[in-house]
Amino acid sequence: MKKLLTAVFLLFLSAASCMASQTVSVMLDWVPNVDHVPLFVARDQGFFRAEGLDVRFLTPSDTTDALKLAASGKVDLAVGYAPQVIVAVAEGLPVTVVGRLIEHPLSVVLFLGDKGITSPKDLEGKRIGYTVPGVMDVLLDAFLGINDVRNTSFVNVGFSIVQSLASGQVDAVMGGFRNVEAVELERLGMKPGTFPLEEWGIPDYDELVLVGSPALVKAQPGVIRAFRRGLERGILETLEHPVSSFAMYLKSVPEAQKDAEQELFLKTLSFYAPNQRLEPARWKALADFALEWKLIRKPVDVRSFLWIEEVEKTP
Repeated sequence: MKKLLTAVFLLFLSAASCMASQTVSVMLDWVPNVDHVPLFVARDQGFFRAEGLDVRFLTPSDTTDALKLAASGKVDLAVGYAPQVIVAVAEGLPVTVVGRLIEHPLSVVLFLGDKGITSPKDLEGKRIGYTVPGVMDVLLDAFLGINDVRNTSFVNVGFSIVQSLASGQVDAVMGGFRNVEAVELERLGMKPGTFPLEEWGIPDYDELVLVGSPALVKAQPGVIRAFRRGLERGILETLEHPVSSFAMYLKSVPEAQKDAEQELFLKTLSFYAPNQRLEPARWKALADFALEWKLIRKPVDVRSFLWIEEVEKTP
């Protein structure tokens, strides 16, 4: 009997060890920031662990690296931007969207509120910056075209968004975040203005999503389901308990500046995706828009890269 109990105990330890050993590497889209709070909450609150996952976060050297690394299988999952995912798929990069983190665009057309800009038409004749070449300059062209804004000039400002606006190098920037650079301008004593993309003709989309390689998703659907459950719990916990969730993030990211990032976090709360439901119609609207404005050169079938299980297909 004693030997039997010992064998059962060892079997239990072995099973627990196997469950805990399911490591999932997640490449972030950039350095850890308030957009990622629910991910850290899901990890540190034990939501991923309860699903049998040991989730580990990695930081890329460039914002375009994450998708490539996920596609090649060098990381299990990656955080990416919906427009970049559509561009990547159109160019043949094998990725599958499996979840979402931020459900509306954070990117805006950002400007200073004391410059007499109250509508897109006020940008006529202005110098307008953009951040990511190949994406934000195309979105800028579409934004101006949709709103009939003419005689503008484009300037690649990279990520020097605040400096470019504050110095007067440009009059507005496409690609600044309403929960980051807009807040930074306020902290500098300036009054920012924004044109949210989804309010001015560009389809609403999930700003940040989780992607993996089709091979991984096909081989380990259980891992994907477990990750999605853990992530959803992390987001709901963040929404229900923002104070403790932000404190948990600060503990995990000690280099974060508490006062500054707390303001950013409060601006981000309403943008976290409350569920993991991927909506093909929403993605199709963005893909059609991307084709119309030549962000991509050929149409893409969104259902070919969205991981939608039968439970999601029912109304």
